Amino acid sequence: MSQELLITIVIYVVTCAAIAMFFSKRASKLQSKVDAVTVLVKENDRQRETVKRELQELRSGTIGVGKRVLELEQKLTKQSQRLEEASQQDPQSKLYSRALKMVGLGAGVDELINECELPKAEAELIIRLHKK
Repeated sequence: MSQELLITIVIYVVTCAAIAMFFSKRASKLQSKVDAVTVLVKENDRQRETVKRELQELRSGTIGVGKRVLELEQKLTKQSQRLEEASQQDPQSKLYSRALKMVGLGAGVDELINECELPKAEAELIIRLHKK
């Protein structure tokens, strides 16, 4: 019976060694895959950081442009108000504004002379310059 026990033990040991070799190869293959995935993850992290920096730069630039646009809008609003005030204070410009509107509506020289009290030469000039 000791020979049978010895054979059983040898078979058991050989089987265990075969299983150990099998799992060792599997572990080696899995380790290779883990290493490859680790490299991909590190590369992905580097790319993500690069994109993050670029996005931050874009945000900063956009904020600067936005502030500049707001400043320009405020200046434009002030200039428009000044222009409007100036045109309302000058009675002569009111006549010319009215004359331009009338020309846009198709008024003739005589109408401009009568309604806006413009000289004939000015009425003709306005019509020639602004007629559609």
